[in-house]
Amino acid sequence: MDIIEKIKEKYSSIFKNKDIKIVQLKQSGSYRQYYRIFDCEKTVLGVYNPDNQENEAFLSFTEHFLNKNLNVPEVISRFDAENIYFIKDLGDLTLFDFLQTNPKSEQILKYYKKILEHLILFQTKGIENLDLSKCYPRREFDRQSIMWDLNYFKYMVLKIAKIGFSEQFLEDDFSKLTDILLSAPSDFFLYRDFQSKNIMLVDDVPYFIDYQGGRKGAFYYDLASLLFDSKANLSEEMKNELKNYYYELINKNVDVNKDEFERMFKLFSVVRILQAFGAYGFRGIVERKQHFISSIPKALENIAMMLDNQYITKDEFPELYKSLILLQSSELAETFRGYSKNLLVNITSFSYHKNGYPPDETGNKGGFVFDCRFLPNPGRIEYYKKLSALDEPVKAYLEGYAEVEVFISDVIKMITNAAKNYSKMAYPNLQVNFGCTGGRHRSVYCAEKTAEILSNLYGLTVAVNHLQKNEF
Repeated sequence: MDIIEKIKEKYSSIFKNKDIKIVQLKQSGSYRQYYRIFDCEKTVLGVYNPDNQENEAFLSFTEHFLNKNLNVPEVISRFDAENIYFIKDLGDLTLFDFLQTNPKSEQILKYYKKILEHLILFQTKGIENLDLSKCYPRREFDRQSIMWDLNYFKYMVLKIAKIGFSEQFLEDDFSKLTDILLSAPSDFFLYRDFQSKNIMLVDDVPYFIDYQGGRKGAFYYDLASLLFDSKANLSEEMKNELKNYYYELINKNVDVNKDEFERMFKLFSVVRILQAFGAYGFRGIVERKQHFISSIPKALENIAMMLDNQYITKDEFPELYKSLILLQSSELAETFRGYSKNLLVNITSFSYHKNGYPPDETGNKGGFVFDCRFLPNPGRIEYYKKLSALDEPVKAYLEGYAEVEVFISDVIKMITNAAKNYSKMAYPNLQVNFGCTGGRHRSVYCAEKTAEILSNLYGLTVAVNHLQKNEF
């Protein structure tokens, strides 16, 4: 029995209704699988996660936080033997989504201040009588946890980027940094992944998800997670205002000297920024998940900011400092730079059965033709037949398949390599074509997604044309 059938069976055993529709939601950074269940006038989320220890951490924390009146999703039912549980559906609007669609909204600062007020509640009320035995994989943000984060960066970024460094000297710097961090007060709940994609907005009220990695620790880490969230891309001015606002809030709970607060915040920010970069390296470069690759330019900016503002210094952490300097000029960093603004990437979707692949009319006579017909075909499903990949349901369907994301990642790698050399040779145009059977689903999705990534991530100038658009 596949996962969807198991979800349906367990859901029906609770609500006695088999006439339901189940849609798998796109996976993010974890291996958990989410399913939205449509049942008459209501929706519920079904979750499958093969890691039962992580499930136990989430479910135990959720019950505890609900008892503390913290804004987390209610658990409807759980089936531990099958690693399945059902939670209240908080909708689709994350803080990240709001930031993307309302980048200049005056509401942003208000949201963030409200979120910081909730963060303080998690950190102070949330730790009260919390069963730390449920924490996974560690009950405290201890030496082992910090070294895991730092070594994650070492192996998933520095090694992959082929940065030359002394293992022993870098380990010495890591150990020294860890000693300093462990001197901070740590009787708080450390949320661990407190960032914009884990904050839901429900009728303008923030709710919080994905805290199963939480543990006892210092309060600085979560503040750094929120302010240096690569996906949110907050201005320096807003970061400073929010940091000062948080300082006022935390001082109502613990007496912290301002200079000490600033110093420890910087050092915890270093660990968080490096840990996040490690995740982008593993999930993006190794696993080829495009939305993690898209965070790498901002991670590089964050490292440049740390160096410019002396979050770490050459005198105090010489090998780490040197490694970060080398990273800034590495081939990995250069991958996201150096494209000519005069190069136009023409992206076209087409139907093999109707027009065949289009010629390059620019005079350059070349480029790529990608056959998308091996990808999962929403056109075979009645619900999607009259829609195109410009419609959200089709996009969501295709985004649910890992093989589609891998294909796009491979395509991006080929195009960016070509674009870099085209730029050097002063070629004005690069033609990229995506074809599928009908020219409205797979080819359109790949064309749109590729254009979005090339434009937003690599800064390339892109033009998109769908040859079958008059049929959509």
